Amino acid sequence: MSAVAAQPAMLPRPRTEFAGGASRRRLRSVPAQAGPVARLELGNPLQLTPTMRARLLAAVRALVTSPALAGASDGTRLASVVLTAKADARKDFETSIWAEELGRWLGVSQSTVAHTVLPELRGAGFLGSNVATNSIGWATGLECWVIPMYRAQQAGDRRHALALSRSELAVLLSLIEVLFGPGWEPKDKAPIPAGLLAGRTGRGAATDRLGLLLMVLTTGSAGWLQLCPGSVNTDRGRPAATVARLLGCTAAAGAKVLGRLQEHGVAEVVRKQTGSGLNAQSRVRLVPVAKAHGVAVREARRVTKPVFSDLASTASGDLETVETAETLGATGIEGAGQGEMAGSADLAATAQHHALHASGVTAGGSLSLSRGFSGEGRGAKGRRPERVCAGEDQAADGGSAVAGTRSPVAEGGPLRGEQPKESPVDKRGGQRAAGAGAGGRPKAVGGGKAQQQRRVGLPADLRLRVALAPVSWLWERLSGWQQDQVEAAAKAELAQLAGLGVAPEAAPRLLADRLTDRLAETGGEALVTGPYGWLIRRGLPQRQACSHRNCDDGVRLDTGQDCENCGNVLHLRRARRARIGADIDRELPGLSDGERRRLLEKRLREQAAIEAEDLAWRQEQAREQQARRDAARATAAQQAEADLAAAAAANAVRQALPCEDCGRDQAAGLCERCDHRRQTEVLIGEAGLYAAAWSADLTDPGHIAAVAGQARTAIGDSVAAAWQEFLQITDVAALEANPEAAQDAYAFAALQTAQQAVQEYQDTALAMLGRTEEAEAEARRAYTTEQGRHWFKHNPNGADAVAAATRAADTARERVAEYLLAARLEQLRGLAARTASAVIA
Repeated sequence: MSAVAAQPAMLPRPRTEFAGGASRRRLRSVPAQAGPVARLELGNPLQLTPTMRARLLAAVRALVTSPALAGASDGTRLASVVLTAKADARKDFETSIWAEELGRWLGVSQSTVAHTVLPELRGAGFLGSNVATNSIGWATGLECWVIPMYRAQQAGDRRHALALSRSELAVLLSLIEVLFGPGWEPKDKAPIPAGLLAGRTGRGAATDRLGLLLMVLTTGSAGWLQLCPGSVNTDRGRPAATVARLLGCTAAAGAKVLGRLQEHGVAEVVRKQTGSGLNAQSRVRLVPVAKAHGVAVREARRVTKPVFSDLASTASGDLETVETAETLGATGIEGAGQGEMAGSADLAATAQHHALHASGVTAGGSLSLSRGFSGEGRGAKGRRPERVCAGEDQAADGGSAVAGTRSPVAEGGPLRGEQPKESPVDKRGGQRAAGAGAGGRPKAVGGGKAQQQRRVGLPADLRLRVALAPVSWLWERLSGWQQDQVEAAAKAELAQLAGLGVAPEAAPRLLADRLTDRLAETGGEALVTGPYGWLIRRGLPQRQACSHRNCDDGVRLDTGQDCENCGNVLHLRRARRARIGADIDRELPGLSDGERRRLLEKRLREQAAIEAEDLAWRQEQAREQQARRDAARATAAQQAEADLAAAAAANAVRQALPCEDCGRDQAAGLCERCDHRRQTEVLIGEAGLYAAAWSADLTDPGHIAAVAGQARTAIGDSVAAAWQEFLQITDVAALEANPEAAQDAYAFAALQTAQQAVQEYQDTALAMLGRTEEAEAEARRAYTTEQGRHWFKHNPNGADAVAAATRAADTARERVAEYLLAARLEQLRGLAARTASAVIA
């Protein structure tokens, strides 16, 4: 291992001291910052605190990554953020805006907003809007509500990502104004300057603005963008992959966005020289954020050299081929950066982690030792040579012959991988190297069992790497089989945390906190004598301090707060002890302290036994009740199946019944043709009632019957006309060949005609009843009342007043017509049986 790669292992591990019984989530002291501290400007939105930055980032991510907006354009996603930031808490989180103004914020045209952005938001159920009008009814804009944010505010849960306070909304709006606000000049106020990307309009403008907002919210105070971990596309690099993951697009699209941001001067990609002498590590600096915090470029260049290269193909090591080593460049310019924010590698997961080796020398030459190369003496600084392959200077065949390039310095003392005396561990390691062969598979050695080779690094899964990071040193001490078992146990704990209501992205960090606390209780990794047993039995499992399923050492896993149930249990135990102690003092006042303590402990044990027996009895009762509920549920299911079978049998019998009117078989009691005829008769009767309601004398049954007869005749003529039209467009010969089909068609045509006639008679009745004296009088009263409203008192005869009064009069007239029609229909249906028979017949 090289000196550069070994530096992190020599740093002291952070320790957290806990008092007995104290909660594990405590604030840790922060060391004093070296160098000058930039003075923060009041109201500068680019100088966000970590809490505010995390809060705003969670809100923006909740909007742009919502499943409802899956497949939507970047302009639509950015519009949801802009409308949320502009929400007015005093107006129930309403946003007043118009399409042209929203397009200026998004960098797109008014047509794009009207035809793409707003329809996508409404179609996804993400936006509710009303058209705002002035006093004369002209549209002046839109009143919008972002539905997920509105529901989060109404729910009252302050922990929700979208439940932003009034001050948080103001900070988000100020940040958006600085980044891509359109700029405006308010009346009697100082002008608001345009944002950094205000001039970037057209295609891709919304994508660039959304990407810049997410990058700023993911950037620390030093201006360096937090790059994504894991393996990325080597052709694009880690900065492009980071932008792509923020926007949810491809790495190629992320590279284009990053390039456009560089052209506008808001982002800077800095490539930093690595230990191999190549500019292989790159970082992204947000220039506005760095300038807002007073970070100068000259100060940013004073950084430490990185540990890993960000391009695996350019990291030189002893696993490279000769051709690759010859093509590598050795020049580069060190980029700007800061020591407190070391840049992530572009391809950290695929980089060669082996140390850089010195080139081969002749057997008789002297070797000039350079710091960090394989074969250099370690001294007595506590490093562990057993962590590196002990046989790397042996022959390839596994024999004991030493390669010809061995340094003569080794004769004076042991080098890395060498020991003054052979140990069983070294012998077993040599046997494993010889038995593995070219294929690398474990073979039987020593005792005859297959030895599984262990992994030095943590698992490749990012969630497991985060969760097991506090015990990385214990992980390296495990065997291959033990590592597999611990990995499986960690996955099971993460799945259990997800089942307890913990967010999937927060579960690894929560498990890491648990391991950190358990190490602090033990006293550190150095005091763990059995790593595997400690991890399986003590470090990873959940420890419930009470009966609550989310309790872990007195802390709720779902909320992160102290467990209330544990407090209740402690309170009950203290109350019980105090009560029993008071009983003893009252019954036996003369006891000594020792006797009183022994008697108190005895009664506490008796009380605990009683409570345990009561708990067992209640659990037994609960099991019996559950068994009874299960039996009742099974009986209900059987009864439901029997009812379904009986209903199916009854339906089969009903389907086999003949028609009551025409006698057709298998008609379920009434065939379709006869059903149409019955419905037609009922509709003709309803049409007669509608006609008589406004044109007949309701006190003269003969007049009512005459009007109903006229309606029947008119509908019959309509049916005959409709049938003639049908005959003109169909094949008459086919109908004559199948008389039953002709009768069915005639019945259906009659039903359709009767339905249309009933609707026409009803509309006619409402129109005629709306002209009666009662309706006109009610309309005049509504007109006068609306015209006399206090907001029309200065101009009662104006256009607005007349239009509002006319609408009120029409509504009142329709309401009276509907009431009169309903009353007269009820009167007609309540006539004597003779009159009703005459109307229906």
